[in-house]
This record gives sequence, C-alpha cells and structure tokens, in this order.
Amino acid sequence: MAPAGWMLFPVAMNKDIFEDLFVLEMTNNHLGSLDRGLRIVEQFAKIVRFNNVRAAIKLQFRDIDSFIHKDFRERRDIRYVRRVTETRLSKEEYGTLVDAIRRSGCIPLATPFDEKSVDWCVEFNMPMIKIASADSNDWLLIEKIAKTRKPVLVSVGGTSLKDMDDMVTFFENRNIPMAINHCVAAYPHEDSECELNQIDFLRNRYPNHTIGWSSHEYGDWTSSIKIAYAKGARTFERHIDIDDDGAEIAKYSSLPHQVDVWFKAFHKVKEMSGTSATERKIPLAKETAYLDTYIRGVYAKRDLEPGQLLTEDDVYLAIPLQKGQISCRELMLGQFGHRTLTACSKDAPVTIDTIDTPYADNPQLKKVIYQRGL
Repeated sequence: MAPAGWMLFPVAMNKDIFEDLFVLEMTNNHLGSLDRGLRIVEQFAKIVRFNNVRAAIKLQFRDIDSFIHKDFRERRDIRYVRRVTETRLSKEEYGTLVDAIRRSGCIPLATPFDEKSVDWCVEFNMPMIKIASADSNDWLLIEKIAKTRKPVLVSVGGTSLKDMDDMVTFFENRNIPMAINHCVAAYPHEDSECELNQIDFLRNRYPNHTIGWSSHEYGDWTSSIKIAYAKGARTFERHIDIDDDGAEIAKYSSLPHQVDVWFKAFHKVKEMSGTSATERKIPLAKETAYLDTYIRGVYAKRDLEPGQLLTEDDVYLAIPLQKGQISCRELMLGQFGHRTLTACSKDAPVTIDTIDTPYADNPQLKKVIYQRGL
C-alpha cells in the first residue's frame, strides 16, 4: 500500500512538478527555537505571496538519538555534533512547523538525514523529499526514501560522476520523479566559485530531469539566478534566516528583503526569456509592422497590359511597400511567374489584384497583404 499522501504527485507525473519551484532552506537557522522557526515561516511566506511564486520551506529532520553515536552526543568540540544537538527539535515541534508552513501557503519539505526521519516525512505527508549532497551515495538512506515513492530533489555538490549516474539510474528505474540541483557545497562560496556551466553539463547528461541551482553565494541576489535560469535551471534553492532578534546570521543565509530581490530577479529573467525554447515564436505585431517598412514593393517599370507574363524588364523593386501591393517576397518571374490580370501604369504599385497569383485565393494571406505597408 502506498504511503498516505503520495498521490499528490503520482509517480507517472513528469518532471514539471519541479518547474519554477523555490526551496527556502531553514536548516538550523531556527537555532532550536520553535518560536523562531515559526517567525521565519511567517516572514518569508509574506515575501512568497507578495511575489506570487511557488515556494517550499524546507526543514532538516534528524533523530538525534539514532543519528549521533551515544558516545559522541556530548562532544562540543566536534562542530557538526555541537550544531545539530544545540538546535535539536522534537518530532512534535517539527510537526508544528510543518503545519505552519502549510497554513502559510508554502509547500512543506524536509531533508531527512536518517531512516527514522524518512518515516517522519511520510507521517507528516510531505509531498517531496530532499536528499543532501552528503547523502548522494548513502544507499541505505536512499533505499528508504525511494520506498516512500515520493518525488525527490537531489543536490550534487561534491558528488562524483559515477555516484550521480548511479543515483539517477536508481530513481529512473523506479519511475520516481527527480530534480538534480547543481550545488557548490561550500558555505559560503564566492561568485567565482558558482560554476554555473555545470547546469549545461547536467542538462545534457540528464535530459529527462529538471535541473536546478542550489546557491550558497552571499553578495549577489540577482546575477546567478538570471544566469541559471537562462541556462535552463528551473528549481532554485537558498538558505533563509531573520535578523530581528540579534542572533548571529550565517553568511550564506538570505534575509527576507534579499529573497524579495531574488524573486524579482527571477520574474525579470523569465519575462526577458520569453516564450518557448523548443519552437519558433510568433512575431510581435509591432515587430512585423517595423520590418514591413523595410520590405521592397513591386512597381511597374513600364506600362503593363493585361495578360503579360512578368519579366525583369517589366518590374522593379523599391520602398515603400504600399497596402495591397505585392512585395519582393511574393514576386515570381519567368516561365512560371505572374501574369497580369489588369493594366498597370508605369511606376504604379503592382497589387495583389493586378496579377494572377495563388496568394489571391487565400483570404488570410490576401488580408495580410492589404493590412501591411503604407
């Protein structure tokens, strides 16, 4: 039997479930305080709604008692142990945060770091699961996540090519939707370390998957998302925090006003990128009108009589193109060219009604010819 709630994103659905999805990573920014976590949710949900984007707020789930060996749980000299134990939340507190994220209009998301935390993802009815870069070859954890049948987002910072290939094959064989985030696993990293060309590499290597950009740079909230989107990234991640309580803020975390800038940069690059990347666009009306002013029209080089087969000696091309006049684009000369239906004076425009042409039998084309030009 499938876990409750997984049908929110059936396995048969394609990668579009990740399209234009923002992941706001709360990580340990709540500092082990449920109240602080709730304030982060409240403040960022407002920015999400104001910018009309689709966003998930992501937690990190750890069952400390199983995640850290019992002989090391009190070791404050080990940075990672100290950080995760000092910011510990209970399962009930995680549940409160998940409920708050849902009520805010955002999508609840979590990175589970142990098998028990995967069970919490199912119990809390998470629609997707995030796999951290460090766990891209933790096959016991990955197997557990796959059994939930939930779509996954995977960051691949520092991951070897073999591990990436193995993981992609693993989820493809199970028909589980998967997004792959280019990520530089340095906290923070410099602009010169973004390596955004890796988005091209991932798109070419894994064309059936959404490719994303998980960002840890700290000095710019517009450039990398514009470049990443233009390269084809379609899901984006940043760490988030608040600074209204005097707490020390991680350098790689973004504040509400900075995420607001980030979202606006996304809207701008999406606007500028335009429509389809897979088929030719429909020209803008003003674009067509502008170009029409540069199209040469067909003019009579001498007086033309009815029934003449037009040759180069009979017509010439010049601007402006006038309404109803045929242009250089429609002109056909010689044995299989146009024949005049009516007389046309020297230097007068040769119109669609003056000649025998297949264009005259197509009402839509004829209408276009009468609408363009002076």
